[in-house]
Amino acid sequence: MFPSFLLSLREGIEAALIIGILLGALKKFNRTHLSYVVWTGAGTAALLSLIVAFVLNAIGMSLEGTAEAIFEGTTMILAAALLTWMIFWMQNHARFIKQNIEADVHRATRQKGGGRALFLVAFLAVMREGIELALFITAVNLTASPSQTLTGTVLGLATSVVLGWLLFASTIRLDLRRFFQVTSFLLILFAAGLLAYGVHEFNEVGIIPPVIEHVWDINFLLDEKSVLGQLLTSLFGYNGNPSLTEVIAYVGYFVVLWLALRQGRKMPRIAQENAG
Repeated sequence: MFPSFLLSLREGIEAALIIGILLGALKKFNRTHLSYVVWTGAGTAALLSLIVAFVLNAIGMSLEGTAEAIFEGTTMILAAALLTWMIFWMQNHARFIKQNIEADVHRATRQKGGGRALFLVAFLAVMREGIELALFITAVNLTASPSQTLTGTVLGLATSVVLGWLLFASTIRLDLRRFFQVTSFLLILFAAGLLAYGVHEFNEVGIIPPVIEHVWDINFLLDEKSVLGQLLTSLFGYNGNPSLTEVIAYVGYFVVLWLALRQGRKMPRIAQENAG
């Protein structure tokens, strides 16, 4: 449940920020009468995202045997890749989101057919978050029960709505920088687990060789089928008896991505020091 909660919370917060910035830009440019266009675009994107999530999960449930393993492995690896892109994108562009969106709104409201252009801005912004979440939830659903995934998703989205309201309708100020730092670290662990799980599925069908089938086996200490084992599997991709390629994928991904993020955070500070 926690992975789907975390993913839904993060994507929901990003969507709430985008909607809030769009509505704030309309107020800034004295175009508040177009607010309904933002909500229409966001609502349409959310509906289409639900349809995509339903279709992806239906496809996964309809497959069996080798086809099922290939679908699961591909979904896991795609979700890990998308999570990686999302983490880097947020780190590199978070500071400019407001300016970029306000510029888009300004252009949209000044041109002929501004309502349609504004609808497209809101639709595309929220659709990106929705499609990402649809793929993530599909991947999570392959490692957890549907009821846990659904519960976590609903709670995450509901929490993001509350936090979004607190951000824009009250004097409470959330530390979004810290929020994205903490969730990025957790998502790196989660993405590493997704990648390793995808490699495991490809090991099963012979697409990726295991090299060593079981590097170790600690299921006698912590069975991956136990309650705790299943929780760790859904959170971090725990496997009591992983293959060598699974271990390489997990450790290699985590180390490389963490070092890259640390280096990325240093670059702006170095640039500021040189400018000073």
